[in-house]
Amino acid sequence: MNVAVITGASMGLGEEFARQLAQRRQNLVLVARSGDKLEALASELSQRYRVHAFPFVCDLSKAGAPEQVVSFLEEKGLHPTWLINNAGFGLTGALDTMDPEPVRDMMMVNMVTLAELTRALLPMLRLGRDSRIINIASTAAFQPIPYFTLYAATKVFVLNFSEGLAEELQRTDVKVLALCPGPTPTNFAATSGIDPKLFERGQSAHEVVRMGLRASDSGRVVLVTQRVWAVWLGKLLPRMVIRKIAGMVARSLLKRHQGKNW
Repeated sequence: MNVAVITGASMGLGEEFARQLAQRRQNLVLVARSGDKLEALASELSQRYRVHAFPFVCDLSKAGAPEQVVSFLEEKGLHPTWLINNAGFGLTGALDTMDPEPVRDMMMVNMVTLAELTRALLPMLRLGRDSRIINIASTAAFQPIPYFTLYAATKVFVLNFSEGLAEELQRTDVKVLALCPGPTPTNFAATSGIDPKLFERGQSAHEVVRMGLRASDSGRVVLVTQRVWAVWLGKLLPRMVIRKIAGMVARSLLKRHQGKNW
């Protein structure tokens, strides 16, 4: 049975990918840590759209997570034709004030597991006639962001990884897209230490995913879903200037939300 594997599927963009792919009658493997949410979503989508939706509880910050996903697919007799690497989170603050364990977990989820899972599933994806990989990058990938330094750097990795892989696979039936949303009103802001109100006017998760699927259908490799000042100014101004502007904006926002003297 062909399936779409979606990481971080229990909420936000991952949940929206699951909903829109289910509408396309795509069978699903939903991967996240939140077992109850996965079970509820899988049950809902199975009943509403008459698809097979398999929840798989897995902590993607832990070593060996990609192998667990592969084992689950093999045990169930499932063949991935879509891979949506959506799982990820951000941390704010000065680098030397961050606890090492959350930092390590973020780098594992945002980069290491994403790359390892892609590598592990790629032989199976190559067997499909129209397979897709969609990696969730960010507009943060286009400039350094002080006090959001590591998160932005992980998204640079995702963007460059996706573009390089797309070129490697250009003569195959596997399409690769780096989807780069701007501020999107999901739970991301709250868990990252950013004022969620700053994201309220951003594109909805529904619109971001809709645009992403259309871009993947058309064979796009990179899609920035909305105009963000830093992305466009980065093409015009020296990186030193962009770095200074990003630092001033970040300090102002964090001071306003967290009340610290950044």
